[in-house]
Amino acid sequence: MPLADPLASRIAAAQLSGLSRARRVVGDDGVPVLLQTRQVVPAGPFTGLIAVDGPAYLSYAVASRPGDVVDDAGEVARGLELLREVFPAGTLRFELIAQACPGAAELLQAAGLRVTARVPVMTLEPERVRVPDTGRGVTIDYVDAEAGRIAGARVASAAFGMPVDLPSGPPPEPADGGSVLATVDGEAVAVASWTQVADGITEIVGVATAAQHRRRGLGALVTAHAVRVAADLGGADLTWLTPGGDDADRVYRTVGFTTAANAVHLVEPGA
Repeated sequence: MPLADPLASRIAAAQLSGLSRARRVVGDDGVPVLLQTRQVVPAGPFTGLIAVDGPAYLSYAVASRPGDVVDDAGEVARGLELLREVFPAGTLRFELIAQACPGAAELLQAAGLRVTARVPVMTLEPERVRVPDTGRGVTIDYVDAEAGRIAGARVASAAFGMPVDLPSGPPPEPADGGSVLATVDGEAVAVASWTQVADGITEIVGVATAAQHRRRGLGALVTAHAVRVAADLGGADLTWLTPGGDDADRVYRTVGFTTAANAVHLVEPGA
């Protein structure tokens, strides 16, 4: 069995660390508080990350020990038992970076889980980002207030075809995640976000463009700006993402992302 890849392991470790920690947010009264957004469930070679008051797609399990080979079927079985006790029935799923935990996906499949996706893990160092020119009437802003958070959530909700709870209050500190928003003549049309920065690493997520403004380069534009702002304000020195399809893959490559590893998503039968 091959050994774990160092870069893939660093990304997976940062993902686990960032999603596990509490975020510092500013309440309506202006007082910073720590908010735990995930219930963290240790389960042997895996860790469950269950979104607190969030949609089901934000809850999944990842590798607990990035960099280690997973080759103990009994330990995997015991981990599954623990996770089944805390995940609602039919919702247990895994998002693994394959090269960070060799053997894990294979043992999960042997235990009855099925693969739903294999997608590239793409990386980009912020100093290498290629920022497209901003078109006429287009403005890109770091989201620093509630109104921008709501506008971005509405763009993402429409683009992804799923309802979302509208955020309230100001955003967290940039090291705990953030967003950039593109507007055209004052209308919010595209958004991109980043997650908590851990070990200098953050994931670019939630890249979305309003349907009537697609094919204009706005996805690439907000992605590039999210990379730059995550570095400038959040301290990131490496960004990563997983494209949702071939079109997204091509968009991300235009701003400098390249494939570094592969992610494997698995679910229980019936999920």
